[in-house]
Amino acid sequence: METSNGEATVREASGNVQQAAQDLLGNAVTQVGEQAQQLRGQARQLYADFTDVVQQATAERPFAALAIAAAVGFVLGALRSANRSRPD
Repeated sequence: METSNGEATVREASGNVQQAAQDLLGNAVTQVGEQAQQLRGQARQLYADFTDVVQQATAERPFAALAIAAAVGFVLGALRSANRSRPD
């Protein structure tokens, strides 16, 4: 009789620990999810701000934007060409 009473106590304690762990993890997951939503909102706002700045700068100085785009294209082409000529 002592053994089954002890087993019941251990099972009850185990269940309590398991429930506490689930509650703790559930709260952590909820907090992480909320923070992820906040970060996603901030990232969207930063992207919108960035596109506004680029559009405004392009409208104000179209030749500078064209020169920058050409320079970036040249650098990327040079990097790709250098990568192709390298022996394996």
